Amino acid sequence: MLSDKIKNEIQSAYRASLESKGHKPRVGQRQMIATIARTLGGIKQGTEGERLGEKHVAVVEAGTGTGKTLSYCLSAIPIAKAKGVKLVISTATVALQEQILFKELPDLLKHTEINFRYALAKGRGRYLCLNKLEDFMSSEELATDDMFAGLFEQHLQPDDVNTALYQEMDEALKSDDWDGDKDNWKGVLRDQDWRRLTTDHQQCTNRNCANFSACPFFKARAEIETSDVIIANHDLVLADLSLGGGAILTAPDETIYVFDEGHHLPDKAIGHFRHESRLQNSINWLRQLEKNLLSLKQELTQEVSLTGQLLLKIPQQIQTIVNFVQYVQQGLAPYIQELGLDLENNQHRFEFGVVPEELRQLAYSLSTSYQKLVGQIESIQDECKKVKQNEGMGLTPETAENWQPILGVILGRLEQSVELWRLYCHQDDLNYPPNARWLELVGQGLEQDIELGASPILAAHTLRMQLWDKCFGAVVTSATLTALNQFNRFNMRSGVPRESEYLRVLSPFDFANKASLIVPDFNSEPNKADDHTKEIVQYLNKQVDLSRGSLVLFSSRKQMESVAERISDTLKGILLIQGEQSKRIILDSHKERIDQDKGSLLFGLASFAEGVDLPGKYLTRVYIAKIPFSVPDDPVEATLAEWIQKRGGNPFMEISIPDASLKLVQATGRLLRSESDEGEIHIMDKRLKTKRYGSQLISSLPPYRML
Repeated sequence: MLSDKIKNEIQSAYRASLESKGHKPRVGQRQMIATIARTLGGIKQGTEGERLGEKHVAVVEAGTGTGKTLSYCLSAIPIAKAKGVKLVISTATVALQEQILFKELPDLLKHTEINFRYALAKGRGRYLCLNKLEDFMSSEELATDDMFAGLFEQHLQPDDVNTALYQEMDEALKSDDWDGDKDNWKGVLRDQDWRRLTTDHQQCTNRNCANFSACPFFKARAEIETSDVIIANHDLVLADLSLGGGAILTAPDETIYVFDEGHHLPDKAIGHFRHESRLQNSINWLRQLEKNLLSLKQELTQEVSLTGQLLLKIPQQIQTIVNFVQYVQQGLAPYIQELGLDLENNQHRFEFGVVPEELRQLAYSLSTSYQKLVGQIESIQDECKKVKQNEGMGLTPETAENWQPILGVILGRLEQSVELWRLYCHQDDLNYPPNARWLELVGQGLEQDIELGASPILAAHTLRMQLWDKCFGAVVTSATLTALNQFNRFNMRSGVPRESEYLRVLSPFDFANKASLIVPDFNSEPNKADDHTKEIVQYLNKQVDLSRGSLVLFSSRKQMESVAERISDTLKGILLIQGEQSKRIILDSHKERIDQDKGSLLFGLASFAEGVDLPGKYLTRVYIAKIPFSVPDDPVEATLAEWIQKRGGNPFMEISIPDASLKLVQATGRLLRSESDEGEIHIMDKRLKTKRYGSQLISSLPPYRML
């Protein structure tokens, strides 16, 4: 139960926040606050503070303009503090993260009596590794970098080292003008310059590092540990969960998560468990690894040591793996020839994820062999750690310190291989969705290689095991969680508990009076691409207002470029096309034109259909080329469709239509960004009128005025 004290704290904070902004209470916002507070406040705890019971997740779709950020902050922060757990607010975009960090939370502290500490959590890749900086300041590192070139995917030649930049960074650190955070560096940073200075959990030596006390990452981590609220992103949360939880952020059972922009979470999760590997590339890399480990053997101070014994065994283990990979190559060669794969038709997806039995057996041998090599490398890495603690033998402290991060890089790649081959040898449980498995020909001639890939088709089971079952509590929210007015799509992909609390809060915007929806009477359907493109060109030439801000959204780059070539010269004069410059520069140019009372026409693809915020006069016309059906060329989505069909379902109705509905809501949502916005939406796809599913798609949109 929610105590009266917490209720009063939330209610008084809500009143104070509204008064500070001159706003009136919103029905939807109050519903959202109440639902989250009831769900999280109702979590029972055991004698040691652990969660008891299962109804600990709230799923809230909050339409644009609801004020969802304030809603979950007001309700979740006091409850998390009262229950003695951390609150992690996770977003999918940097823009929302910055809004929460620099506006929402400071406003709460300023205008309400809720007291809390907050910090931004980032992965190690956003922070400078002091060891790397020191190494690249010396000539010794250049030799090491060159020697290990074959092991590192992002190897740079010594003459590419930006020594002047590194010296500038070193001076800035010593004078306390910089804290080692990439985002706080005032100058320009090329990706290749920054990559050389970062580390990951495999390379990082933690407390064994000579620079541990001054490490920018661990300084930031210390700030996180003393904070009540942590702002993160979905990728960081998933990375932490994949490491068991508590490695980067707080442990799941001591955390309430809020996933804003939560509709991205399932796809982000699948990306974390998708693995691919090229066969010949793997052989070449293993050969290089064998050569490089010889140099470590030469640096041993004692031949008779555990490290020395391990190094003697590794060449044989590498040869075992190489043999198995070559068997896979030999076995797949006639299979690929029989399939008729070539440069044009270069991918084959195994039906229902079922691979030939011989390949599955070889995959088992490879997964166990790779795992054995991982164990050997881990043992050497452990010896390096022991040397630093004055407990190891056979290595000097300097050698141990130099080799530990190198071994970390090696382990990272080996573990990826272990996971791929585990997915290939695993026999899927028929009661659960299968894993997708596929092969692809890459390169040509002597450079041709076979790439094998595997991935879960749904993240539901993994998220349930690693997140929902483990966390103390969670809130998932977004403006688009439902598809066709139901939560079924999100439930299937995310695996949220059946007992979760669900709420759908409609946007307070006056859609019927502020926005018109127009479906023009085209003669052709989008499947007749050339005819449809011609009609789009004619329609835009006639309809686009040269004095206004307009956005045209395409599902196909080819069609976008074709329309851009064919439209009138007058429209070309105000045209900005996605891809010709960065997204930020294009949007800034668009706004600048509108501010100068000029017209501007934006052409964009999927990334412009979500997250683009052009309020007021910046956007008064949205044109959508066609219903955004996904192209079924991804092996993961294709296997999912196959599995649904096998179970007697209809993939088009269960996947394609709900997915298109969600994307259409997001795309049309670019128009009204505030209560005062108004304009028109034109969807240039006659199927909305002629197909049975068209009425379903229209009814799932906000109640725009139909013209």
